[in-house]
Amino acid sequence: MGPSNFPPLAFVRTMVVVLAMFAVLVLPELALAKHAGITRHYKFNVHAKCYKIVPNKEHRDCQRAVSGASNHCEGRRSLLIKVVNHVKYNVTLHWHGIRQLQSGWADGPAYVTQCPIQTGQSYVYNFTITGQRGTLFWHAHISWLRVTLYGPIVILPKKHASYPFPQPFKEVPIIFGEWWKTDTETMISQALQTGAAPNVSDAYTMNGLPGPSYNCSAKDTFKLQVKPGKTYLLRMINAALNDELFFSIGNHTLTVVETDAVYVKPFKTKVVLITPGQTTNVLLKAKSKAPNANFLIAARPYATGPASFDNTTTTGILKYEQPSSVSKNKTKKLLPLLKPALPRFNDTNFAMKYCKQIRSLATAKFPAQVPKKVGRRFFFTVGLGLSPCPQNQTCQGPNNTKLKASINNVSFVQPNVALLQAHFFNKSKGVYTTDFPANPPFKFNYTGTPPKNIMVSSGTKVVALPFNSRVEVVMQDTSIIGAESHPLHLHGFNFFVVGQGIGNFDPNKDPAKFNLVDPPERNTVGVPSGGWVAIRFLADNPGVWFMHCHLEVHTSWGLKMAWVVMDGKRPNQKLPPPPSDLPKC
Repeated sequence: MGPSNFPPLAFVRTMVVVLAMFAVLVLPELALAKHAGITRHYKFNVHAKCYKIVPNKEHRDCQRAVSGASNHCEGRRSLLIKVVNHVKYNVTLHWHGIRQLQSGWADGPAYVTQCPIQTGQSYVYNFTITGQRGTLFWHAHISWLRVTLYGPIVILPKKHASYPFPQPFKEVPIIFGEWWKTDTETMISQALQTGAAPNVSDAYTMNGLPGPSYNCSAKDTFKLQVKPGKTYLLRMINAALNDELFFSIGNHTLTVVETDAVYVKPFKTKVVLITPGQTTNVLLKAKSKAPNANFLIAARPYATGPASFDNTTTTGILKYEQPSSVSKNKTKKLLPLLKPALPRFNDTNFAMKYCKQIRSLATAKFPAQVPKKVGRRFFFTVGLGLSPCPQNQTCQGPNNTKLKASINNVSFVQPNVALLQAHFFNKSKGVYTTDFPANPPFKFNYTGTPPKNIMVSSGTKVVALPFNSRVEVVMQDTSIIGAESHPLHLHGFNFFVVGQGIGNFDPNKDPAKFNLVDPPERNTVGVPSGGWVAIRFLADNPGVWFMHCHLEVHTSWGLKMAWVVMDGKRPNQKLPPPPSDLPKC
């Protein structure tokens, strides 16, 4: 298997070379960039590569792969990233968590901010990272291509600036992925045509490696060697398509210090919960003396929905560097492997308790600038539903229907031109309408007995916001087909998670409990299974911004919408014209 032959991870201040998934693209010009100003140039060549996972003699998987991860320092950093498409599929890349201030043309979601890069074509993503630091990532943002097309973004503090926690001895990226033994583009295309749920994945991966819990994969295991007494910063990214994950290391405690590239009040935990689209930095303090044991690193799903899921576990090994006094010639004895205790796959109580521990630092240096007053309020129901089967076709959903997902009963229909272009050139007619409902079409017991009619409507609808609107969105899970956690990602903004709870949101009682002092600041948040979450953000970034479930199957079914933020009055509050090489549809 390809990943077993990879070089070790390299992590330095001027460049980071990390497994994006199954290939390593070394960018030598980064090594020269330390004294070359603030603009960094990259070239990503997207190629198809073949690798085996859960190997057997009968199957060999062909998937897209690209790599190249960047390491920047906090402040203003301009990036020019030329992406060249060498595969048969249309491609876009999204820089997940980057604010894209006045650079919406570089955000990447297909048919939202750009038409895709067609085979043999290229596009230069041109944007500036301003005032952000921490762990983020990039991934494909069209169909299911992000199954193998992703990698980390690491933004270090300013030079000579320190972390607001103990300086780690070493920093280690850990990227979780998901793998199918079939071609996922064919699979999702067939599923959308028949209305059935696509197949669940065959394995999870940790830095591209599945680990010994899968057949024939013992050699393909992520290994982390640590020195006794040293502290390590683990930069974790959930790049899996459809599964939230519990993560733990046997007989070790982790300290959470950052989520979604924002520092948090440190707290200790044995288990980390991380949804697709989220990043989490934790400190791992190695034991003071090398123990006579190895320790299992494990991640397995947190799954709450009614459908089947990949109930497997990806594992790695934590090893301690042995003291030099141990003779190298002495035969190594087989050390015991200590395993972590992970929560049950559907432990929503743990999930809620874990999420409530996350709080912004809210210090003078790292303030939590929560909108205290709100100008626009929205109540969004999120969940599943059905749509009728087209005439003269047999569908595999319940009672000959198609499975769908929606926000406020609107299942988003992807346009055939980019929303941002239609908005910028005032050609929205026939592309989208601005009548996305601020509330569900009718009230019902959202987490109780579903209504008899669970058919969804369809359309390309957006919400238009004046510049600098202060927005509050309450997102309510529904029990239609089944209650389920939904990780919602908002492009172009960070938001504050001011409240969450189980059951139906009570507009008369729950707002009084909102945390407006130190709520977590995120770009992706899990709507609790059978519950609700409230977020607030300042609409200070002109453009068109996608919001969608980061479970790719739900996005495919239509659990997505877009915000159109109008220009402000000042020049720095307006969206510039598109670049000349913007791909055409």
